[in-house]
Amino acid sequence: MPHRFHIVDVFAEQLYAGNTLAVVRDAGDLDTTTMQRIAREFGFSETTFVTALGAGAEAAVRIFTPAEELPFAGHPTLGTAWVLREHLLRERPAALALALGVGKVPVCFEPEPGGGEVAWLTAPPVTLERTLERGRIAPALGLAASEIAEELPVQEVRAGVHQLLVPLASLAAARRARLDPARFGPLREVGFPDHVYLFARETEGRDTQLHSRMFFTAGGVREDPATGSATACLGAYLLAHGGRGERFTLRIEQGVEMGRPSLLRLEVTRERAAAKIRVGGRVLESARGELL
Repeated sequence: MPHRFHIVDVFAEQLYAGNTLAVVRDAGDLDTTTMQRIAREFGFSETTFVTALGAGAEAAVRIFTPAEELPFAGHPTLGTAWVLREHLLRERPAALALALGVGKVPVCFEPEPGGGEVAWLTAPPVTLERTLERGRIAPALGLAASEIAEELPVQEVRAGVHQLLVPLASLAAARRARLDPARFGPLREVGFPDHVYLFARETEGRDTQLHSRMFFTAGGVREDPATGSATACLGAYLLAHGGRGERFTLRIEQGVEMGRPSLLRLEVTRERAAAKIRVGGRVLESARGELL
């Protein structure tokens, strides 16, 4: 049975930028093995499958990288919500929810000053876990320990997906960094995730506050043009360590080194004992078609 699909660029300010996502519609008849093979065929960081539409503005969705299924990821959540709103739901609701592996994740659409619309997800709970000495991670990134920032910790953080956050001392260090899977091996053996998110306070753009990169393994080392789940993790991490107060917003650039510049918006608010973390970006459709 044919299945229609849409390809969208998420966290993109223009077409053919941001992080590309394939969204496969009416996928309830596909089994896990077939979904994984289709995700490998597309070869994007993630591919999503809309398996059921619920009552109102809600849908059940599964997320796959070329190598595995994920319980949550940022750009697939925003991109799939956009496709649902534009092509699958009868109305264009201002808010909807995706039932993912981590539970229901709400997404809303808000106009932005200056024109255009931004899709925002509210992140699932984020937990901060172990820290790691700078000297242990630096060789795995091809960097000296002095190029890892001293004022913030290297720390594993979890928001459905397990990430390792590494603060860098400069933009130059971020540009040169590469994940070496062999040198990362000893860290993987003791449970540190090989989803490594690097960030620096020095940026390429004038209207951004952080520069970031994400390396992960999926049939080899890959780089992600824009990583919403890691940005959500960063929000909780900075709330705990960054001295930014009870509420802050950031504009984060990613994908520059890949030639796919992305802009991610982060909004963090402490509400009593918990934190509300929102990650936002623009979504642009680049293609649509049919799987045979």
